[in-house]
Amino acid sequence: MKWIVHIEGGPMRVNHAAVCIGNKIYSFGGYCSTEEYKDWEPIPVHVLNTATLRWAPVNYKKTDVVPFQRYGHTTIAYGEKVYMWGGRNNAVACDTLSCFDTKKLEWSSPTVSGMVPFAKDGHSACVINNKMYIFGGFEYLTDQYSQEVHCLDLDTLQWTFIDAQGPPPSHRDFHTAVAVGHRMYIYGGRGDLNSPYNSQEEIYCPLVYYLDTIEEKWVAVNPSGAWPEGRRSHSAWLYNDHMYIFGGFNGTTKTHFNDLYSYSIKNNEWQYINVDGFVPCKRRRQACLIHKDKVYLFGGTSPCPHISNRPVDNTDSNPERLIDNSDLHILDYEPTLKTLCILVVVEHNLDQSSLPRDVILDIRTMTVPNRISRPINQAG
Repeated sequence: MKWIVHIEGGPMRVNHAAVCIGNKIYSFGGYCSTEEYKDWEPIPVHVLNTATLRWAPVNYKKTDVVPFQRYGHTTIAYGEKVYMWGGRNNAVACDTLSCFDTKKLEWSSPTVSGMVPFAKDGHSACVINNKMYIFGGFEYLTDQYSQEVHCLDLDTLQWTFIDAQGPPPSHRDFHTAVAVGHRMYIYGGRGDLNSPYNSQEEIYCPLVYYLDTIEEKWVAVNPSGAWPEGRRSHSAWLYNDHMYIFGGFNGTTKTHFNDLYSYSIKNNEWQYINVDGFVPCKRRRQACLIHKDKVYLFGGTSPCPHISNRPVDNTDSNPERLIDNSDLHILDYEPTLKTLCILVVVEHNLDQSSLPRDVILDIRTMTVPNRISRPINQAG
């Protein structure tokens, strides 16, 4: 396992949502603190070709059903379509379901039935069989954190409230959910000492829960091993029956993370994973997608001292000042001998003139910056 790629110049996005369909990764919405945020603009969509590592904006058809710009939303892939729900802009939160067809490059607003969840952001979503399950988030109608589960049948588009048995995870937002068989595993997130209300007294739960979607029952597991510190706005994914956790932020300790932990579903055990290579800087609100044996991480926001290759204003009196990222990192679980040799060439800046053409092209793919976002240190 090794971090093999670090490329700048992709979409500068924070609190975006993304899915992987085929060999392409689609990124939806989010914000950038250096740009003027326009609440009612059509949502931006970008696509990454995982073979070439090139980003491009998606020029979809502009119709009256195109969703507005937002952040803190969720997206899931179902066949060739992407279903987006929730999120908010600076004015309102959203409870409307939107569907993006990746073949036709057009949006639709499907008619749904049943018990539609309250508008929220910071919830989680995952797909189990033909259903999308969402949990938690922050509800703006009630002005409180949620611990509810709702389910959308992706064939009938009917919403159902799940009255799950057992002690649920506490009210929270910006946690993660991973589907494992018929279970939805929940980790992390932000809650409040006066839960479910938001009194600015944040708490961060380090426990792991899963929802058995067949029995509709919550189970709190008690893992062995080295637990990660509680956090929010981190990333989670599944690989070989292990749930991996990367990055995030703890508002109580004011700590950003770039650590990697593995939770074994089978053994109910946490393990800290020390991975070398082009390790991403500390960050939160990034996106992580797994495709085959590789994890693609992009965007998010980071504390200034941890931004590599960027100027730091040492006179800045605010230690919590953040900078948004436009970089792409790749974690390779099974790096080939060719990939490892390329990394040696890049690390030591070795002469490439005698290398085969395909190797030179691979080196360029892994190192040449994208041009979606302009580097901060080249402004002016």
